[in-house]
Formats: sequence, structure tokens, C-alpha cells
Amino acid sequence: MTVDVSNATSGIPQIREERAVPLGRLPFAFGSRFIVAFVLGLAWLVPAWWSLKFVAAMFFWDALIVGAWLFDLARLARPREIIVRRIWSSQPALGVSSRVEIQISMDSPRLLYIAALDETPPALAWQPPDLAATVPPRGATDLSYPILPSQRGVAGVGRVFLRYRSALGLAERRAVADLAQAVCVLPNIAQARRQTLRLIRSRQVEIERRRYRQRGMGHELESLREYREGDDLRDVSWTATARRRRLITRVFQMERSQTLWLVLDAGRLLRAQVQEPDSSLRLSKLDHAVNAALSLGQVAMQCGDRVGLLAYGAEIQQSLVPGRGAQHIRWLARALADVRAESHEPNHARAVRALLGVQKRRSLIVWITDFAETATVPEVIEYAMQMTPRHLVVFAAMNQPELAELAAATPASTEEMYRHAAALEICQRRDLLLRRLRERGILAFEWKPWGLATILVNQYLDVKERNLL
Repeated sequence: MTVDVSNATSGIPQIREERAVPLGRLPFAFGSRFIVAFVLGLAWLVPAWWSLKFVAAMFFWDALIVGAWLFDLARLARPREIIVRRIWSSQPALGVSSRVEIQISMDSPRLLYIAALDETPPALAWQPPDLAATVPPRGATDLSYPILPSQRGVAGVGRVFLRYRSALGLAERRAVADLAQAVCVLPNIAQARRQTLRLIRSRQVEIERRRYRQRGMGHELESLREYREGDDLRDVSWTATARRRRLITRVFQMERSQTLWLVLDAGRLLRAQVQEPDSSLRLSKLDHAVNAALSLGQVAMQCGDRVGLLAYGAEIQQSLVPGRGAQHIRWLARALADVRAESHEPNHARAVRALLGVQKRRSLIVWITDFAETATVPEVIEYAMQMTPRHLVVFAAMNQPELAELAAATPASTEEMYRHAAALEICQRRDLLLRRLRERGILAFEWKPWGLATILVNQYLDVKERNLL
């Protein structure tokens, strides 16, 4: 089954269209009116106690009802005369509500009352939508239902089941349209777009777009000019000086294109579910990490930087070489959609070796992860320190909101006091580990999962403005 996704940032899944076919070996049934009329025929049994003629009347009535049912069934449209389409209003995205349209049209000259059931997985809707509508003769009708994706990645949408009757309501036919397709649920693209728009309006982007030049800063050669008093002799171009027979100075500018690596930990700690305020949807820490990574990646590419991705668990799940442009954004969103949380510990060593093996030049590494509070130093802390000699590392850890609330609350009982003390100890231990990272030159911080995107974007802008790379 192929994945129907035409554009990872603005496209929608393909429209599926099929003719209906009979469902099962007996694709017909008795309508509600037939059952009521047939039961009413039993009323002839009451006077049958006095005269057997009423028994004959009862059989005549039942035969008449059965004949009417056969007549109604023969007049019903055949399943092949019904065409069903599934139309997507937008690209499914995690936690973003959208609508799916079921369009039913037919070639029959008679009006139909149709009930439709779309086979939708729990990843898109909590229960399959049950729809009903009236289809005019040789016409069409549109039905729609909402979806709220709760899982990223490929979701399989199945068939559309139909049950329809005529105006008489005596007979029913059952049919099915095979509109099975696989759609890709992307991370929260709307959040990434909001971050980009906010960035475009900010002062930092204007600084990036102006490509301002400062003598003696940066490493990208901008131009050559004659030597002036106060210029650094290290900037003198001796080859140009020899050709022109006078001192020539190289003028550098801030690097326009730098490399950003998004490193995502998909281990067991990222499976924790968190409840965002003012939202009924519970997402995992990994879902929030993916949304934050997509936001930051889109912002960085808007600034002209090249963005790469490394997502890992016990093995490397996704690896995307640095790039930029609209096509690269689509690849990044598609790769992030396939990142899955694992039930065991991640292999940080393998991820670091893979990254250092690919990225030789100095770059910005944004590592989104979490770590357990143990007596020893967590492995992820140790491996983050190993990357500092060559790269600038932003270490983003996601906290547990319930733990932070417990540490900040005032205990009202003995049991709450013990819980409060345990929460304080855990929080202090985490602060100590993050402080240790900052002492080694790593930009380390801890934040709420749902606010991670904003913090990362601000940290990235600060790195760019201060030219820390």
C-alpha cells in the first residue's frame, strides 16, 4: 500500500474514487417499515379464534408485504450505480483538527436514503464516523466528518460501507466501496508556520537578511580592499598584495549558510504522556520534540542555514543529510513523521559516532532528549560533553510537568511532605547535571514539552546573533 501524500507541507492526500460493489453473499435486508408491517399482520390472529378466514387474510397480508418488498428491492439502485469519493481538506497533522469529505453520487433515477460508515483508524478518529444523507435522483451529496490525529506516521484508512433504501423503506441494499489508502500524518506543521511567521516579523531575521558585515568577524570572504590603518595584519592577503604591489586586506562577513543538526532521542523516557494546558489531547514527549524540531528546522532554513536530522533509539531510525529549500523541508517533515518511540534505552554512543562521522566541520547540534535521575552521570550527559570540542551543542531536556508542580507546591500532610522532598531532590539533581553541562560550554536547559519550540527558536536566534559558531 502506497502512502498518498503529494506535498509534505501544503499538499493533501490523493482523492480516492471507486464504484460500490455488493457486500457479502446476501447484500440485501429487510427495512424497518417491512418489519413493522409484517408484525402488524399478526393482528389477524386475534379474530382467528372465531373464524379461520382471518388466518387466510393474515397469509394474504404477509404475501402482499413480501411482494411489496420484492418490488421495492428490484427498484433500488444497484451498487455499481453508486460512486463514492473520499476527499481530504488538508494534510493530516498531529493534534490539528481537519475534515474528511465523503462524496456519494449515483446514476439511478430514484431518490435514495444512504447511511455510510468510513473505516477510519483510531490514529485519526476515536471511532469510525457514521454518516447519513439523501441522494437525489442522478445527483450527488457530500458528507463530512472531523478527524483529530493522535499519532504520527502512516495511518491506513479502509473501506466505506453503505446501507441504502428507497422512499418506501421496505427493502435495503448493502454495499462497500474499496477506498483503502495510506495517509501520512505529519508533525504539527501549523505550529512550525506560526514560528516562521513570528521570526519573519522579528528583528533577528532582519539582521540575518541584511547580511551585515563586520571587519575581523566571521570566516566567509566578502571582498578585498586596500589596507587601512587599524586593520589586522592577519587579514592581509599576501598573494593579492604581491600582484598589486600594495597591501590588500581581506574583508570577511558573517557566515550566511551554517549547518544545524537536529538530534532526537526516541528512547523509552520520551514515551511519557503529558497533558498540555487547555487541550484535551495527550501527546508524548517525543511528539512535542518532533514538533519543536520541525519548527526550528523551518526557521533555520528561512535564515539560510542547512538543516540535518538524526533520530535514534537502539538503532538509527532516521538520518537526513543537511540541506535547505522547499524540497528539503518536505523531506524533513516526512522523516520526522516516521520517528517512533521505543520501549528500551537508546544507544547514545551509536548516535554520536554516526553524527561525528558525517559532520566534520563545526556546526550547531540541537539535542532534544531526557535523562533519568540516577546516582551516576547519565550516558547522554557524558556523550554530549564529548561533542563540545568540535561542535556547539544545545542540550534541550524536557521536564515532567507533574514533578515540577509537586516540587513547587506546599505540602499539607506528612505523605505530601515526603513526596515534596523527593520531587525537590530529583529537580535539584537535574539542575546540577545541567549546570555541569553549562560549565563545559554546552547551552543546556530544561523546559516544559509544549513550550520547547519557542525556547529552541529563541536559543537558535541568540546563537546566530552572537555569532557563537
